[in-house]
Amino acid sequence: MPKPLKLRGTIASQGYAEGVLFVLSTSAGTYRSSGDAGAEERTLRDAIAKASRQVAELMAAQGGDNADILEFQLAMLDDDALSTPAYDAIARGRDAAGAWSGALENQIADYDSADDEYFRARAADLRDIRDRVVQALTGGEAIRPQSGAVLYGDDITPSQFLACDWSKGGGIMLRLGSGTSHVAMLARAKGVPMLVGVAGVAAKGGETVLLDAENGAITISPDSFAVASFRQKSIAERARRQSAMSLARRPASTRDGTPISVGVNIAEPGDVETIDIATCDGVGLMRTEFLFNAGLPDEETQYRAYRKVLEWAEDKPVTIRTVDAGGDKPVPGFTVEETNPFLGLRGIRLALSRPDVFRVQVRALLRAAVHGNLKVMLPMISVPEEYAAAEALFEAEAADFEAAGVTHWLPPLGIMVEVPAVAIAPERFENAAFLSIGSNDLTQYVMAAGRDNGAVAALADVSNPAILSLIANVVRFGKEQNIPVSLCGDAGGDPGLIPALLGTGLRSVSVAPAQLPRAKLAIAEIDLVVRAA
Repeated sequence: MPKPLKLRGTIASQGYAEGVLFVLSTSAGTYRSSGDAGAEERTLRDAIAKASRQVAELMAAQGGDNADILEFQLAMLDDDALSTPAYDAIARGRDAAGAWSGALENQIADYDSADDEYFRARAADLRDIRDRVVQALTGGEAIRPQSGAVLYGDDITPSQFLACDWSKGGGIMLRLGSGTSHVAMLARAKGVPMLVGVAGVAAKGGETVLLDAENGAITISPDSFAVASFRQKSIAERARRQSAMSLARRPASTRDGTPISVGVNIAEPGDVETIDIATCDGVGLMRTEFLFNAGLPDEETQYRAYRKVLEWAEDKPVTIRTVDAGGDKPVPGFTVEETNPFLGLRGIRLALSRPDVFRVQVRALLRAAVHGNLKVMLPMISVPEEYAAAEALFEAEAADFEAAGVTHWLPPLGIMVEVPAVAIAPERFENAAFLSIGSNDLTQYVMAAGRDNGAVAALADVSNPAILSLIANVVRFGKEQNIPVSLCGDAGGDPGLIPALLGTGLRSVSVAPAQLPRAKLAIAEIDLVVRAA
């Protein structure tokens, strides 16, 4: 009997899975070039058209949030910016398969190298598009796993996920992958346990796997004792999840009756389709980077996206963050290349340096504000002058709308507290309408440790006294000046960190939708009166 192999991974979707290991692979046929550039271009166009039809058919079969994810792929397949480099390569003598794969690899490399996790997560969609077109060219097809299997590979594409039968259990562990990928979102929606960043899997497939996506642990070829212990934990966690779900529609409150506001973080409008507004206190963070995936979006496109979420939230607040792009998040026609993107032209710095781009977003936000309870958040604020410049731009655009008779509303402007200078001296920002602590960036800036760098990830710990002290300082200032303070980083949804966060005086958090029930349960188990004593 093989010796049990124990591994670790980063949690992307919580839960337990016990099943047979299946190594992800694709059966790719052999492509035979015609040798004629014109014929190769026509062949590639036909393959892209076939891939588009397949995605459209899959969209029709899925519907809802799944269809929105596939719509992103359909738009990418229709984007000339993706296919033109391939056609250019064919003109230079490459065959259709090589030209397409080469062009997509360049795009994938750009997304993979982005520091922002949202952009890195979209690389899986590009791999899906690449493989689908190559399969159309070669006649290959994806190899499907059996029901209940635990999948392993470098990454998994959305269409691979949607092709699986998850009704009988199963799970996912990936060497690469991302917790913000479309697959991770699908996994959380379907309750499929998923770990990313898993290294050291030497198994070839067929071995029994115990996937503990509650604690980030994996056991391959476990002994009977490990199996029994795993099953016991799985049953206990299932009961705890049921308890958490019973709190989902109730307002969050500690055991001693202290109300806590719990909002949700969303990456794109489609996220709200699977969220009941009655379960949360609004949107604490809506990212807008999704709009810039394929270049600069126009005003109408942005307006429609913001309006959709505002109308869904009814009268509850929706905090929309202005575009947080930078040198590490490539946006054609907007971002610049930098040697140190973390400390460069990103967030509000980039937006203010390109008022032609920023004004389009500001105008869309002003128009959308009449459809709900909008709050606008400015990212990467470092000095009061940045806030003043952004405020002036909003006021100028509002004045133009007023003069032109365009229906609009000037929403309150707040700031992200993610630069240590702001957390240390928040009194410099008394003009801000609200403060929202971005625990992810604040932690890595304070600790000089990237949270996505495995070698130093342990240092990027929100429970570090230095981080908690800064959070408490911001909360104290907010109370003194009657300025609302919340936290929208990943820490807000971590049951293990919630007691420490509430201990700083924080009374408002915003979490990933999948974390909502467990965050409320963690809050309900805290007695702040006892902690204060």
